[in-house]
Amino acid sequence: MNSKQLVLDAISGKKTERTPWVPFCGVHAASLLGVSAEEYLKSADLMIAGLNKAIALYKPDGIPVIFDLQLEAEAFGCGLHWNMDNPPSVVSHPLAGEKTRIDDLTRLSETAGRIPQVIKVIQTLRKQHPDIALYGLITGPFTLALHLLGTDIFMQMFDDTDAVHRLLDFCAETGKVMSRIMLENGCDVVAVVDPMTSQIGPDQFEEFCTDPMRKLFDYICEKGGKSSLFVCGHAQKNIEVMCDVHCDNISIDENIPLDYVRDICREKGVSFGGNMQLTVVMLLGDEATNKINALECLDIGGDTGFILSPGCDIPFAVPPENIIAAGAVAQSRDEQEIARQLASAARGPEVEKFDLVDYVEADKLKIDVITLDSLGCAPCQYMVAAAEQVAREFGPKVVVREHKVKTAEGIRMMVSLGVSNVPTLCMDKEIVFVSSIPGNKALADAMRERLRQKLKK
Repeated sequence: MNSKQLVLDAISGKKTERTPWVPFCGVHAASLLGVSAEEYLKSADLMIAGLNKAIALYKPDGIPVIFDLQLEAEAFGCGLHWNMDNPPSVVSHPLAGEKTRIDDLTRLSETAGRIPQVIKVIQTLRKQHPDIALYGLITGPFTLALHLLGTDIFMQMFDDTDAVHRLLDFCAETGKVMSRIMLENGCDVVAVVDPMTSQIGPDQFEEFCTDPMRKLFDYICEKGGKSSLFVCGHAQKNIEVMCDVHCDNISIDENIPLDYVRDICREKGVSFGGNMQLTVVMLLGDEATNKINALECLDIGGDTGFILSPGCDIPFAVPPENIIAAGAVAQSRDEQEIARQLASAARGPEVEKFDLVDYVEADKLKIDVITLDSLGCAPCQYMVAAAEQVAREFGPKVVVREHKVKTAEGIRMMVSLGVSNVPTLCMDKEIVFVSSIPGNKALADAMRERLRQKLKK
């Protein structure tokens, strides 16, 4: 059985001779060429070269052709900030402030923005690697809606539900266009990547997301493709309702226990994938820790309807030998035995905590936002942006710091504050908002109340 069929069988929920391995190589492939993320994502030739290098090194059964959740947003006129080692981030929203209406937006087509170069990448890779499953990643309806409207969407979900429904229907129709482009040019799987759904609960998900997602996933099925819903962040609360959107597969990150997802997905007849740890293992670990983590996922996922993959887009600077080690465990029983021996012989040292005894200051409110990386993680970006925007109202009395768990310092701060999920916002060491972007008023009220309490002391 070739690699592509292995992936397609697993996504269909079938038992496979071994668990397929799909490393999510986005801008990490740029690092293999020694170029920046911006250079890479703006050049079809560089993407083809980077993906070919990743395929040669990591021997994947499937691979994404691009991992950039700003592709559609850019084509609709969202301003982007380009980064050296992350995909771009959205910095302006055409529908914010009612300056532009949905009807004013030009519908997406094959010629919009950077889509023509993505088509070239798909067509080239399809010819070069007929036996590998190609994933076409598109931006999910809720995340695209937030890119277009900004964080005002959370207020409108209460004040103008009809407008939010119209916007999500528009984004689902955009998803259909992108799915058709991906499938007609050679992709086997369409992955709808919607990380911002981690910011809403199951009731809101059902009210706003279920119907547009069903229409999108039904369309992918009608076009003959397989589908996956990629989620990240603290989305455990939504897994059951996500299983009802007619997707073939759900792929999760390390914020959600893999066994929890396995049990729900199997009950619902949905396959699942994930969820190797991106930072403490893939980025900051060594070959042994990657082998052990891969084995842990394989033991939980099994060989029926499971795909081994990282929790999300592989960070730019992950050492290639770590990815090679993880893939080898997926594809070799001998490597699995080695991983078992490593796991029984080694226990990692505990992370040393910061001394935060005197951390709180009498005349200053400290805001710590624990993120994966606000430059590459949409929920992290919007939480940091909200904190910085509201903090400006209070001047030097409020200090905002981001701690990226892609760094050793970020992991130490996460452990020191007792944070378990990203993004999380803390005020003077107290966890206040967990994987839920607060509205500006709620955030300002929380800051104001804590400053008031300081003055009383």
